[in-house]
Amino acid sequence: MTISIEKHPCFNDTSRHTFGRIHLPVAPKCNIQCNYCNRKFDCLNENRPGVTSKVLTPHQALHYLHKAVELSPNIAVVGIAGPGDPFANPEETMETLRLVREHYPDMLLCVATNGLNVLLYIEELSELQVSHVTLTINAVDPEIGAEIYAWVRYRKKMYRDVRAAEMLLRNQLEALGKLKDCGITAKINSIIIPGVNDRHVIEVARKTAELGADIFNCLPYYNTTETVFENIPEPHPELVASIQKKTAEYLPQMKHCARCRADAIGIIGQENSEEIMKELQEAANMPRKPQEYRPYVAVTSMEGVLVNQHLGEADRFLVYAMDPTSDRPVLVESRQAPPSGGGSMRWEAVATLLSDCRTLLVNGVGPSPEKILTSSGLEIYTLDGVIEDGVRGVFSGRDMTHLSRISQMHACKTSCSGTGGGSG
Repeated sequence: MTISIEKHPCFNDTSRHTFGRIHLPVAPKCNIQCNYCNRKFDCLNENRPGVTSKVLTPHQALHYLHKAVELSPNIAVVGIAGPGDPFANPEETMETLRLVREHYPDMLLCVATNGLNVLLYIEELSELQVSHVTLTINAVDPEIGAEIYAWVRYRKKMYRDVRAAEMLLRNQLEALGKLKDCGITAKINSIIIPGVNDRHVIEVARKTAELGADIFNCLPYYNTTETVFENIPEPHPELVASIQKKTAEYLPQMKHCARCRADAIGIIGQENSEEIMKELQEAANMPRKPQEYRPYVAVTSMEGVLVNQHLGEADRFLVYAMDPTSDRPVLVESRQAPPSGGGSMRWEAVATLLSDCRTLLVNGVGPSPEKILTSSGLEIYTLDGVIEDGVRGVFSGRDMTHLSRISQMHACKTSCSGTGGGSG
């Protein structure tokens, strides 16, 4: 198998007008909070990193990729760039990469990460022939990094201030070294933030060049409301050009970056077409594993009207389908829940009981049952509201942010289902 790395449009300026890329949005969670970042899910109104219209499961992403390649046969690269960090979602990221490599042996694969948690996965990335990895490194001085990052979460422990920046930097530099040991092309993204690190980016280029980085991308800071840095203006183009000139003394420059969305597709600089966004929507509305037949939605409810019962308290599951004649949810049956107790065995029994259901609507759920049930192919929504609205929303793919218990309004003045966590 021969993979032509010259086709990557982000790493090769001569390829960007000929070959396209697709970002598969399978990584919603992030493990750091950048002071310039506000992630948005289900948002169509902005074009920048950390934004996607839908989040997909690995199998949904593969289905979507099949459709995308039909519509855009010039796609040469499959990337994972969020909307969070790929390695804050390592299971989803690695499963997606395995599926793509299995079905598209000649396709270029790449990931973009903050570098905090990638180290454990570099050897498998190499085995999967992931040829390109982008690391976002905004500072090689922890004192400056402490101004950029609100917190870092690593191995279930939260770090703040200088300790957070030290932890992140140590892992980033170690990851860069190992990427190069494995023969993986490494691009460094460094975001120019006026008054914070604009004079320091040159040192980032020098340090990463010492460790073998291949190319450097000076990214102008993107002003985003509802962030700590929302009052910092974007850097003037002359400042960006000056920094690019100085960092070019250490590394080749990428100057055609379009600051792509986490669901970007096609030629760099082109907006996603309505047709491809429709395919993304349809993929997101499918069961977690589209090849499975799961025609129903299950609900936990105390009285059969509202989604108002925690999963752990449910003694029955109400199972719904859509009536094709009236386009309204209809109750198919009520299923007795397994008895309480039994630990993980109880949730495995629930997974079997609801194996023909694509989604489970609950008012609350613990992390252990959520992990077991989602791994079985069951999607879980935590809602407050009328059952009929929730069930119809699942089958139609409508935005259910107004029902979500973690819903919030975002800077674009629309209801986006992201939590505003940081993206590297």
